[in-house]
Amino acid sequence: MSLYEGIRLISDKQTVVFDIGSAYTKYGYAGESVPRGIIKTEVKCPESGKIRKVFSYEDSQDLYQLLVEFIHLLFFRHVVVSPKDIKVIIVESILTPTEFRDTLAKVFFRHFEIGSLMLAPSHLVAVSTLGVSTALVLDVGYKEATLIPIYEGVPVLKAWQALPLAGHAVHECIKKELKTVLPNDGSDVEKTIEDIKVRTCFVTTIERSLKLQTDEPPIAPPSVKYPGVKTITVPGSVREKAFELLWERDNDNLSVPTMILDAIVKCPVDMRHPLAENILLIGGTTMAKGFLPRLKSELLTLLKSNLYSEKLKISTVKFHKAPSKANYTAWLGGAIFGIADLPLRCLTKENYLMSNRVPDWASLIDNQKSDSLINSM
Repeated sequence: MSLYEGIRLISDKQTVVFDIGSAYTKYGYAGESVPRGIIKTEVKCPESGKIRKVFSYEDSQDLYQLLVEFIHLLFFRHVVVSPKDIKVIIVESILTPTEFRDTLAKVFFRHFEIGSLMLAPSHLVAVSTLGVSTALVLDVGYKEATLIPIYEGVPVLKAWQALPLAGHAVHECIKKELKTVLPNDGSDVEKTIEDIKVRTCFVTTIERSLKLQTDEPPIAPPSVKYPGVKTITVPGSVREKAFELLWERDNDNLSVPTMILDAIVKCPVDMRHPLAENILLIGGTTMAKGFLPRLKSELLTLLKSNLYSEKLKISTVKFHKAPSKANYTAWLGGAIFGIADLPLRCLTKENYLMSNRVPDWASLIDNQKSDSLINSM
């Protein structure tokens, strides 16, 4: 018996939960309240020896090799269980590209030979952490901000919204302002920018933001020193303006606040008030200091504007406070789903090898109530 087989037998009934994000991956076991760890979604390429981000793949074959290396790292260095015949839950966005979902399933079933796989929609499982069935879930992660209303446990897909306004856009803004003082090495630059964003930057108030656009802007916050190999001075103006692009409307009049109101407008009238009073924020970017007060102020201002006052007869918005940090709320929802018996939502190894496809739960075809979704197709 090999070492990993022994570990698998000890942990045979455990269900492993992964939330593979574009920047960070959360991993742990079903039924636990926090993930066992959070690591960067990157791996050392065996051919080139360079560190590569998993989502920066060239084609399906390149993605397959990256995922094999990354999933192997997760199982044998971090989760420390043999993947053979175990149950895995993947917390994913409904908007995940089909190519990525299919390649991920292929890696799990054909390379690691897991027993079953459940693909849990991140916006839906996040609501389960609240004990409610209706919420407007805004996920502001690294690559993009996505929003899907959940009404009585059902995602309202016709009202989904997405914009490339998230952590990466904030990083680019900081990088542009500090390009002359940042280190030259690529990996160190990204790590330094992330640290500067978390430690020194904040979301300013809507009143100060309006004054910043005038000819007489308010006095900037004090500059701070960021220690490192080379001490970096972060100007107060950079600290305050780093997150401003999230609230600035583009040529199509879109921003993070308008995403929420546009989604509510697309929903039936009887859904609008419950959704406006049950807003849930998830994703690491929403943890920025001042993000929630600024978002609430922006929404209330827009509701009074001519753009939305006639469309929406809503005067208040309310936010939920999740029982976890926003960056792993979706993972916690997956851990809750992991202890429930949902056979119709689990893709077994036998069914996958027979059909060689992954069900799309946003499709009515894959939501038929039958003993075997795969065999009925």
